[in-house]
Amino acid sequence: PPRFSIRSTPNTPLTLLPKSPYPSVCDLCDKRFEGFVYNCFDCTFDLHINCALLQSSIAANFPNSLHPHPLFFIQNHNNEVEPHCSGCQKPISGPMYHCSDSDCTYPRLFNLHKECAELPLEINHPYDRKHPLTLLPQPPTHPQKRRKHPLTLLPQPPTHPQKCSCSLCRIRWKGKMSFVCDFCGTNGDHSPYYCATCHLLVHKNCISLPRHIMITRHLHTISLSYSLRQSQVEDWMCKICYEEVDIRYGNYRCPGSRCHFIAHVCCATDEATWDGTIMPEGYDERSEEVVHEPWNLITDVVEQIRIGELMVASEIKHSYHDHNLRLTFSGKTKDDDSQCDWCTRPISTPFYSCEQCNFFLHKDCAELPKKMPHSFHKLSNSHDEDGYSVCSACSQLYQGFSYRCYEIVCSFRIDIQCMYFSDTLKHPSHEHSLFLVHNNEGMWCSACFRVPFPWDVLYRCMKRCDFSLDLRCAKLPLTCWYKYDRHFLTLTYSDDSEFPQYYCDLCEKIRLPNCWFYYCADCDNSLHLHCALGVLPYMKLGNKFKSYRHKHPVIFVKNIWNCPPCKVCGEICNGQAVECKESECNFTVHWSCF
Repeated sequence: PPRFSIRSTPNTPLTLLPKSPYPSVCDLCDKRFEGFVYNCFDCTFDLHINCALLQSSIAANFPNSLHPHPLFFIQNHNNEVEPHCSGCQKPISGPMYHCSDSDCTYPRLFNLHKECAELPLEINHPYDRKHPLTLLPQPPTHPQKRRKHPLTLLPQPPTHPQKCSCSLCRIRWKGKMSFVCDFCGTNGDHSPYYCATCHLLVHKNCISLPRHIMITRHLHTISLSYSLRQSQVEDWMCKICYEEVDIRYGNYRCPGSRCHFIAHVCCATDEATWDGTIMPEGYDERSEEVVHEPWNLITDVVEQIRIGELMVASEIKHSYHDHNLRLTFSGKTKDDDSQCDWCTRPISTPFYSCEQCNFFLHKDCAELPKKMPHSFHKLSNSHDEDGYSVCSACSQLYQGFSYRCYEIVCSFRIDIQCMYFSDTLKHPSHEHSLFLVHNNEGMWCSACFRVPFPWDVLYRCMKRCDFSLDLRCAKLPLTCWYKYDRHFLTLTYSDDSEFPQYYCDLCEKIRLPNCWFYYCADCDNSLHLHCALGVLPYMKLGNKFKSYRHKHPVIFVKNIWNCPPCKVCGEICNGQAVECKESECNFTVHWSCF
């Protein structure tokens, strides 16, 4: 074009001339030229044809501390600009940033590699892990550093290939030498090992720290690491002791891009969480799977459907049911009270169901693995032959699927709902995050004020504010349905109403104001937890189970109308009860009497 504008002279257009009225030096590349030129007469600015044709754009957010003028990005400089990087002092090939300001007082033309121009302003580096390193245009002047005491390095330096490829030398020091180990972050008072290249002080025992280990408190292999950037983990809380991790020192973390597990070195290598097994370099947990054996309990996929780019099993065979199960994505069951036979929660879509009998599985429950990682046990799938069991985590009776420790001397078993809980919990009843503890001495549940059994586990507040939650209260549904109320009841954590006494609207017995309860604001109904959900919320109505208390299998029922008398106490057998359906047997008993 005969006239156009560039960002260096945005207010005045450049005019194409057959030759420059000034000495023919291009103001962009600083080279002499002959022939056509784009010129601004007011600014005495010349741009020769090749530089005018360069595609450039202004660099966004380039810090003024590194260069005071705007920089232009040039995708291909075609050797029209002196290819020398002012940052790393190396030749430039490929994309670059360039300063074309005529007032630039830089000693020579200011050009940067694209990579150099986009360097972060601050980094963490093992050379100085106590402070971040700041990017500067030139080195500052430091006063000379002097050591107060001379160091004597002993011979026979060991090497530590997992952490530092350099040789470590033992420091001989008169008396005790206080230091902080750069590998584990704990104090030491004996002669450490020292790396002169990386400036590391290390305990003797920490030299042999393994690079990759597998612990009981995490699903994946964790790796020894240090100098993490802020964006690499969500927070600096150790996922074992729930104390802050000082990232200036070594730590173990999960290398998975979506996993934010991090732990102190001492916590990760404690014998309570690590059995001493070292994982080889490049180990992949999936390599341990048996290729020809299904990893879950789905034995066969009968039919599949395509949903977008995914293939979904629409009909399956399952290990614990004789008939095929079909997948339902929407709609309801014939009975709104239907429960999942695996986790005993109310059924919700998507779910698998049997068209021949009353059997339901949430899709997630059907796809559960045969083996499940746990903090302190080796768990595999289990289904009690008697039809019910007691969860070792929450001490509640339940029917359905569970996981059981396959160690011979261990009787630990856990139901599906408790198995879904992780080591940390964010519950709407409390402002802070909660973490799982196995030592519950002197603790009680802040929801029901129950003192736990010694073997029960609780969630405790990370901020140590005396808030605790046992698993049976942690897994309470936030809403529930009550047959005498048109609305859903909401789980409520305290009662602020000004009454001398509080009552349950179902059993009409006294209700403690600080205990959790279910409440309907529309109808002003308040119910005890056990009145709203039942004493046995995880026993599926209609399921058979065996008991030594009766000669036949019995079923769990909830009597409302035409209730027969209880065979034990003689009173009307309403509510949750046990019945025998054998024709010659007329057995009906309150659950509490049973």
